[in-house]
Order: sequence, then structure tokens, then C-alpha cells
Amino acid sequence: MALVGKGVLQGMGLTLRTFLETYPWGRGLLRVLGRSIKDGLVTVQYPDVKQQHHERFRYFPFLVYDGAPENLRCVSCKICEQECPPQCIHIVGPAKDEQGRPLKANGRTYPVKFDIDVSICMSCRICVDVCPFDAIEMDNQYELSGMDRFDAMNFTKEKLLKSNEYFQQIKPTEAGEVDQRLAAKAAKASPKPAGAPPQNPAAPTP
Repeated sequence: MALVGKGVLQGMGLTLRTFLETYPWGRGLLRVLGRSIKDGLVTVQYPDVKQQHHERFRYFPFLVYDGAPENLRCVSCKICEQECPPQCIHIVGPAKDEQGRPLKANGRTYPVKFDIDVSICMSCRICVDVCPFDAIEMDNQYELSGMDRFDAMNFTKEKLLKSNEYFQQIKPTEAGEVDQRLAAKAAKASPKPAGAPPQNPAAPTP
């Protein structure tokens, strides 16, 4: 029979342990009890000292490009705009010429405008999950205070653009998985050399 309120008791125990780890006398008591000791509750002297966040920490999205800003991964498919719960993503595009034909850069269409109103962004990451091109990712930059609550909180395409190297720096594990996925897609889409055997050749008839 499951103990009613077991989760509440475990949470209270964790809170008590963290409280004891915060003070020298509490850490001494935990040593006597043979318990492992962590840092407890430590005040970070911000802004001289900044808290180190986990790699999974996320704030607002940014757009990824490979090599140069012109090589943007986004093709202006507008899936993220449609799936965004607070409707804070606004995309104009894809870019077209005077005759209405889509323009391409590095073989891909691209948006004319890509704005995110971060004043209403929930940091829910749904835009990242639904993007089929791994073109949008979550940043961990949180020092975004400003004097203007409107224009300063509207991130344009130019402000959202960040390199894949930056993505690898802030989230190496996730960026590595994305790079492997994109490499597999590129290998699958690359044309086979002339005379190469098919992937699944039919069995020879006797």
C-alpha cells in the first residue's frame, strides 16, 4: 500500500537537507549522520559573480546560420509562427523577385522578416520542436534589460541571427545531436555517383 503524502514528505526532507547544508553547524550535523554534503543555499554576488546555468537552461529563441549570416537555415516555412501558443513570431516571406518567383540563398528560400516579440514569449520551446530544419534554437542569454519596453523587446531577424558555432558553445550536447541529424539528412539527399549500386538491390533471379 502506497504511503499517502510520500512525495510531500520527500520534498520537505530535501528542503530541510538543503537548509542544513547552508550553515556550518548544519554541515557538521550531516557529517555526524554520515550524509553527503552539497553547497546548500549560496547567495551569488551578482553582477560581479554570475550563476552558472545548466546546459538545458533556456530563455528566448534565436535563428541559426552556418558559416555566414546569408546561409540561414530558416526557409520561411512559417510552421513555428503557426504553432507558437502566444503568437509572438511574425514572419514575412519567403523572399521573391519582381515576377513573384522565390529567391534562394545557398539553395534555400529565406524570410524577408523574422520578428519575435519576446515581451510575450513563453520560452516554451515549441518553435524549436516543430522546426523541420533545426533553424531555431533556445538561447541562454538573460541579461536583456532596456529602457524601451516595445522596440527593444521586438527581436528582428538581424538581432536573432547567431552562428552554429555559438550554438555549439552554449549547448554542446544538443548542438552535437543537431549536427549529426543534419549530416545524416545531407548524406541521404546527396546524389549518388554514376554507376553506384542501389541501396537495396533486388535479389538475382535464378
